[in-house]
Amino acid sequence: MAKVKLHIKKGDTVKVIAGDDKGKTGKVLKVIPADNRAVVEGLNLVSKHMKPSAQNTSGKIEKIEAPIHVSNLMVMVSGTPTRIGRKLNEEGKLQRVVRKTGEFIK
Repeated sequence: MAKVKLHIKKGDTVKVIAGDDKGKTGKVLKVIPADNRAVVEGLNLVSKHMKPSAQNTSGKIEKIEAPIHVSNLMVMVSGTPTRIGRKLNEEGKLQRVVRKTGEFIK
């Protein structure tokens, strides 16, 4: 199976463009290329029920971040959501680029 290239990387600041958290921004904690999903800090929270254990004698309900599909996310470059493309840089390496301005992203 070929390696999937996504427009989102770990550490990027992204804006949610669809779904319950539409309009919110956050930092990408983890990218899951096999499922085309990303986990964003503080967004798409779900309740996880924890069973009682030796450390936690009474069970609890924890809020954790669930993965969001990357089609519902846009990378924020200098405070604005932007479309991302790929272009060869001076060294001949494929690098992410802002579609409107053509500037390379780190």
